[in-house]
Amino acid sequence: MRRLLVMMSMLCAGQLMAQKQQWVDSVFQSLSNEERIAQLMVIRTSSMDAKGNPIMFDSLANALVSQYNVGAVCLFQGSPAQQAALLNSIQAKAKTPIMVTVDGEWGLGMRFAGVKSFPYQLTMGAVNDAAVVYKVGQAIADQCKRMNIHVNYAPVVDINNNPANPVIGVRSFGEDKYKVALMGTRMMQGMQDAGVMACAKHFPGHGDVSVDSHYDLPIINKNMDELTALELYPFKEIFAKGIGSVMVAHLSIPAIDSTPNKPTSISYNNITTLMRNELGYNGLTFTDALEMKGVAKFYPSGEAAVQSIIAGNDMLCLPADVPKTIAAIQKAIGEGRLTWEQVYHKCKRVLEAKYDYVVGKTAAVNENNLLNDLNAQVDVLRKDVATQALTVVRGNALHAKPKADSKTAYILVGNMANIPMAKLMKGQQHQVFFMPLKNGTAATADSLLKKINAFKPAHIVVGLHDVRRQPANNFSMGEAAVSLVKTLGNRKGSSLLLFGNPYAMAQFDSTGYENLVACYEDDSVFQSVAASWLKGQFAAIGSLPVTVGNWKFGTGATAAKAFAAAAPEAVGMSSDTLSQIDAIAAEAIAAGATPGCVVTVLRKGKLVFQKAYGYLDSAQALPMQTSTIFDLASVTKISATTVAVMKLVEQGKVDVKQKASAYLPWLKGGDKENLTVENLLLHQAGLVAWIPFYKEVTEAATGKASPSVFTHFKQDNFSVDVTDHLFMRNDWVDTMYRRIYTSPVAAKELKYVYSDNDFILLGKLVEAVSGLPLEQYVQQQFYAPLGMHTTGFKPFEHFANSSIAPTEQEKVFRQQLVWGYVHDPGAAMFGNVAGHAGLFSNAEDLAKLYQMLLNGGKFNGKQYLKKSTIDWFTSYQTPISRRGLGFDKPEKNNSLRNEKTAYPAQYVSAATYGHTGFTGTCVWVDPATELVYIFLSNRVHPGGGDNRTLLDLNIRSRIHDVLYKSLQSKP
Repeated sequence: MRRLLVMMSMLCAGQLMAQKQQWVDSVFQSLSNEERIAQLMVIRTSSMDAKGNPIMFDSLANALVSQYNVGAVCLFQGSPAQQAALLNSIQAKAKTPIMVTVDGEWGLGMRFAGVKSFPYQLTMGAVNDAAVVYKVGQAIADQCKRMNIHVNYAPVVDINNNPANPVIGVRSFGEDKYKVALMGTRMMQGMQDAGVMACAKHFPGHGDVSVDSHYDLPIINKNMDELTALELYPFKEIFAKGIGSVMVAHLSIPAIDSTPNKPTSISYNNITTLMRNELGYNGLTFTDALEMKGVAKFYPSGEAAVQSIIAGNDMLCLPADVPKTIAAIQKAIGEGRLTWEQVYHKCKRVLEAKYDYVVGKTAAVNENNLLNDLNAQVDVLRKDVATQALTVVRGNALHAKPKADSKTAYILVGNMANIPMAKLMKGQQHQVFFMPLKNGTAATADSLLKKINAFKPAHIVVGLHDVRRQPANNFSMGEAAVSLVKTLGNRKGSSLLLFGNPYAMAQFDSTGYENLVACYEDDSVFQSVAASWLKGQFAAIGSLPVTVGNWKFGTGATAAKAFAAAAPEAVGMSSDTLSQIDAIAAEAIAAGATPGCVVTVLRKGKLVFQKAYGYLDSAQALPMQTSTIFDLASVTKISATTVAVMKLVEQGKVDVKQKASAYLPWLKGGDKENLTVENLLLHQAGLVAWIPFYKEVTEAATGKASPSVFTHFKQDNFSVDVTDHLFMRNDWVDTMYRRIYTSPVAAKELKYVYSDNDFILLGKLVEAVSGLPLEQYVQQQFYAPLGMHTTGFKPFEHFANSSIAPTEQEKVFRQQLVWGYVHDPGAAMFGNVAGHAGLFSNAEDLAKLYQMLLNGGKFNGKQYLKKSTIDWFTSYQTPISRRGLGFDKPEKNNSLRNEKTAYPAQYVSAATYGHTGFTGTCVWVDPATELVYIFLSNRVHPGGGDNRTLLDLNIRSRIHDVLYKSLQSKP
């Protein structure tokens, strides 16, 4: 049967490839050589006059399409109706479907009149959960599809590491290469999952320049090691994750190509040697615009096109003159500098992209309700991003609401007095004063100060508006206005809200503002969010995407900790004794047991100990943080699956005495039909310990994943995420459940066998009963309301790798460093979500769940579970093992054991419950002593599970026992 399924799947895939190849070959044969060259060209459809009004090139575009059969157009200025009319006209005339592209980094609002813009990438770089960036990518794709646009030249994955950069700035996600890679990938995935090709730009990295390549050729004097470590990192990551295209920048980088004045956009060393051969990128390439001075200054338009193709580019963006460019390429072929085979190869690559993204998507654009459709999602997502991005650089994340009888002055520093923020502040009963930003004078400022002093406000809030995106002329801020803002910062209880480029805040770092807040953008949506923050309606969670003055990227105040910190002595523990943890952690790291770890201890609901030790990785590139997110491995069993079952039991939807087949009908008819939910929770259902699913689909000779079941790029029928560049065939998930169904079951008498399969089935049971995927159910019921922001499955969709501990450098099957994806290969093959493994969290968020259990199901005033349910599940429940229902517990004869043989530690009480994880994690709760102990490590990094040093040294247990030794009075 398996062989038949594989053959059928391969046959189907083969038929689809054959259909694509047939279309490509057929169209290619229908083209003349001149048309084959023209298929490589992207022409401009509009521009602006000196007054900023759009000039539509309808006649020219129609003529070039009719006469030369050009391959693509790029939309710029104009209204949606104008663009629709043009597209409808040229597509109707086109011999070959036209690829429609747009330079819409923040959506079509970047180009089209009347269309609202999504947030800048720099604004989204301040957000700490990439889920919203994916949504923005999807929404931009929806705009594109409404206009029958097939390619969007976004995201920008340049690293913003030069504040003086005149052209990138807010177009970049920021300075942190890991975050740039994550955010760029999520935007790309949002667009491409919705059917629009994304384009990473500007390869090999345009962030560290001080010259605008529109006007000259920037030079980057870095060596290859520096470029590889920083600029190239986001490109490597997004290439591996399957981006459809890349745009190549006009840069001079001698380390890549030492030819004088040779832009990277036309450099063979850059495009073919580095990008194609060394980085292995096989997608479509676009030059940056060939009309830009960065290339045109040294290479006339026709020669620039010739050099672009010689270098390895596919598509030529905005050649100045189409017929002259065609003639130049034909001439170069005649001279032997180019070959027709090179042109043919690129033409076919373009046609392949058209088959994937263009064919069937060239119908006339329906102009009815067009503008409203394009704007439909913008405001909602702008508000979501604005709320998550707002960054308190200095001060309190949650703003204290002013007392009703106190007076607050809002000093609006901007170019216009009548803006939404003024109305919002008046609505909060604040007195609004206005200071012109650009044209204000010292006399204006002095007069305003007198008025403010006469008002005698208890609080001053300065709103710095109309701060320009570009750094030129101090972001267009006048000297008098800046001086006034600095002066007001000396007032007690003052706050500064900066609406614009956060780099402008550097000049206010020495002022005395109690709160310095980056709001990033300056429309009614962002102003409304800032006003809500001032009212204390939400706590800021954003962080600076770039280094601003003395504030390093990543800076941002966070809300008060969920747990009040307390000196150990205040809750009956000894600080001196707890300090022994330092030595044990240091011993573990020195012995190579783990590159680092985090230890968190709570007693009586107070945080008494929390420390990070060592590094995330063996290369010691990233220091461990207490906020680091870890793969919890089997701690998933109790932190997700078991608590979900507990909730369903309380709701009367699950009976633990019932057969699992009552909830999973596909178990009926075999030897697993009579397995009970209770016995699955107790690991005594008789199932085998585990099934090495990956071995069945791994080639023995190479150790690689079988190409019949896996691809390196996501496709419709290969969409199960295994790692960042390994996607499993969709139907294979059912095959794995079939393997569990047909696996052997122990004899009828109860037998304790710790089994992952028990919890894989329980995870499916939760989904079947709740009607939700496991990850959504636990997120809704527990993690979101508890404020467990880092806890969940698939962290690669939300957090940068720099905040996640890597696990194994896997030699067989995935053959890569597993980072942000679940370590357990079986859970990975279930799409990184399974009942036995796949959950990630940092220590403090995980502590919220277990403090809730210790509190009898209550946390911050909300009841999540009944105390009776918790007591039932966490107590001994079977005579044949130490298990509770789902939860692990101490050995029943633990008091008779010594330090080495006791489990989980020598001095725990019999009431203790928790679990350990294969990756080097554990969580234990002791109701008798009111202790919560969490130890998180990545002991499987980099060598895998064969490294048993953490276990052999008994690190987790020894630290656990230190907690009991520190108790000053025994329970």
